[in-house]
Amino acid sequence: MPSAKAGRRLRDRLPVRLRHHWKPATALGVGLAAMVYFLGDARISPYVTSSSRVEADAITDNVQGTVDLYDTSVSHSIQLAYQQTDFDKMMKEFKDDGTKDYIEADLTIDGVYLNDVGIRLKGNSTLSSLRGAKGMPGGGRDMPQGGQGAPAGGAPGGAAGKEAGAGTGAGAAGKGQQAGGQGQGQGQKAAGGQGQKAGGKGGMGGMMQFNLSAKKPEELPWLVKVDEYVEGRAYQGEREISLRPGSNGQVPANEALSLSLTDESGQKAERYAFTKLKVNNRPAATRLMVEAPDTDYADDVSGGNAVLYKARASGSFEYKSDDPSDYETSFKQLNKKGSQDLEPVMKLIKWASKASDKEFARDLDTYVDVDSFAKYVASQNLLLNFDDMAGPGKNYLLSYDLDTKKFSVLGWDYNLTFSGDATSGPDDSVGMGGGMPGGAPGGAAQGKQGGGDADADAGAKGGMGGMGGRMQHVLKSKFLDSDAFDGVYQKAYGELYQKFYGSGTAAKNLKQIADQARKAGADSKEFDTAVTKLQKTVTDRNAALAKNKKVTG
Repeated sequence: MPSAKAGRRLRDRLPVRLRHHWKPATALGVGLAAMVYFLGDARISPYVTSSSRVEADAITDNVQGTVDLYDTSVSHSIQLAYQQTDFDKMMKEFKDDGTKDYIEADLTIDGVYLNDVGIRLKGNSTLSSLRGAKGMPGGGRDMPQGGQGAPAGGAPGGAAGKEAGAGTGAGAAGKGQQAGGQGQGQGQKAAGGQGQKAGGKGGMGGMMQFNLSAKKPEELPWLVKVDEYVEGRAYQGEREISLRPGSNGQVPANEALSLSLTDESGQKAERYAFTKLKVNNRPAATRLMVEAPDTDYADDVSGGNAVLYKARASGSFEYKSDDPSDYETSFKQLNKKGSQDLEPVMKLIKWASKASDKEFARDLDTYVDVDSFAKYVASQNLLLNFDDMAGPGKNYLLSYDLDTKKFSVLGWDYNLTFSGDATSGPDDSVGMGGGMPGGAPGGAAQGKQGGGDADADAGAKGGMGGMGGRMQHVLKSKFLDSDAFDGVYQKAYGELYQKFYGSGTAAKNLKQIADQARKAGADSKEFDTAVTKLQKTVTDRNAALAKNKKVTG
């Protein structure tokens, strides 16, 4: 009997509720044990499904200023003042390991003073001259040795030209090159190099290279962050302002022209204006300031009901896993953090990478706004943009509409536009060449865009292919290789040609842009020469496309 009494005492010690519901509790415990046993080494990823339109990082102090920041009809001025020791430390760290940290500065913009903003260097290859190499304008990685200027080894279009990854070979991507060397193409019909133009001989085709120096901070590309040290602050709703590469006679009129044409075509584009920039006691320099694609820019897309993802220059469009966090090294989410994540991007990459040509043609509209994508791809060709979503800098944004559940592709960073062959047609690749800004006809190798399955596979594995197909992106390549989308692409191309060139808009806008830059101080022979080159490229582009029946019908 003692054992029975002891058993009752032990049971009596248990809570009444547990004694009443011991069966469900036991079942729950057994279930948890089974899950641990069978799924103990499995990864469980959280997926965010909320469609919240609210951005947690709200603006609480919006400084209004005196004139609109991007009003191109007025003169603008920016002054930055910082401690020289902070600048020297920042430059040393960048030179040592490429770190681009913010330092504190005081900002005076159009006469309005803001204390304690953050400024940092902005760019990748553009900044390479600060680390002892020549820098090129534009987006992505440093050019391999021999890829800048003349090719290593002396042979035009040789190994160095192939490795450059920036259109430096004499040929163009595709099957069957002419004129020696394997250059880079950007994804269209796999006709394989028919009608390619020889162009450059393995070099950059006259591409301008910036010789930046820490001794001339007024010429450095800067990102100004208004709220870096003062939380919730913005200037006229802007938290970031980008001061683009190129100053005075080299100020990028081509980028301003590309932004103006993109905007007038109804596509999303950053606002811009020219300004005089003065840094500490240095002489003033004429610069192009451009709206940065940040949280507030993202919330302007699709009426604030879209998630915007910015492709990273060091990333890829490669399927890795079904865990959205594995794509953070390839894409930066710009808005709706906490209510949305990278799951839509992961699903797009997985589908595009695995889809057969037939599946791609059938299902693209499920994932992508096809009409919008056709306009994007056509615009990059019309603007002779070498460094688009398939370029070395991966300069594109993915906008995911929360209503339609479809992606649109947006462009940004247009300082490599108008740098290829002005006679390139809608089925030709766009390579690097000519001058900058403007370029010259025949300055870079061109050829049929595309490259078929080999290039599509290369794009699927990393967003860029291998030799002869390196400048690829699986979405763009498969889209342009598919006969199913010929109609929508040609329609978009013809309409945008008329808006850009046939209507005379490009020529008119360029004249206005040149006047704006001169008003801001870029009144020099060097700038006049650059504008004349750009005018010739615009004229030649219009004349060549006007003769193309695919374009004009």
